[in-house]
Amino acid sequence: MSSCLLPHVDPSNFPAPLFDPPDSRTQAEAVLAGGCFWCTEAVYRQLNGVQQIEPGYSGGSAETANYKAVCSHATDHAEVIRIVFEPDKISFGQLLRVFFSVAHDPTQRNRQGDDIGRQYRSAVFFADEAQREVAQRYVAQLDAAGVYQSPIVTTLEPLVAFYPAEDYHHNYAALNPDQGYIRAVAAPKAAKLRQWYGDKLKS
Repeated sequence: MSSCLLPHVDPSNFPAPLFDPPDSRTQAEAVLAGGCFWCTEAVYRQLNGVQQIEPGYSGGSAETANYKAVCSHATDHAEVIRIVFEPDKISFGQLLRVFFSVAHDPTQRNRQGDDIGRQYRSAVFFADEAQREVAQRYVAQLDAAGVYQSPIVTTLEPLVAFYPAEDYHHNYAALNPDQGYIRAVAAPKAAKLRQWYGDKLKS
């Protein structure tokens, strides 16, 4: 199993979204798919302003929203995380900056490293038109800046439903730090976040 590390990018100079309008709500949600949800959850749990993280499935039907079915490649679900956050502490655009620079490789189509399949696709499941526009403009901004050598293949998909994953997936990386996959894949991403976004971490 490969370490699934990102292409060489420097998050300290990674562009922030030019379009990231303020959100006056006290609480908002974002649903992101960036490969295995163990890894993306481990990254986002560290961020100040993130109140809750929940791994789950989006993109398919309720009947197939379970790990066995999703891993069979017979559904259209992606492994996702549902992020409940405080917009006055961290914006949707800032969540996307972490998503594209640290949490996963947005240039890999239907895979992350050795994790292969449509359930591992890169996707933003937007909850409303405002989120869709922020994400669309940011992808265009990153492509125009040539941040990656390959085009970003992240899909923008309307959030129809979020289905929570089985209980044993929740906070998996923190509860299983010595598991081989966590050490090889999730831990380096979490460490990179701490290195490059130290000012965004929970105290």
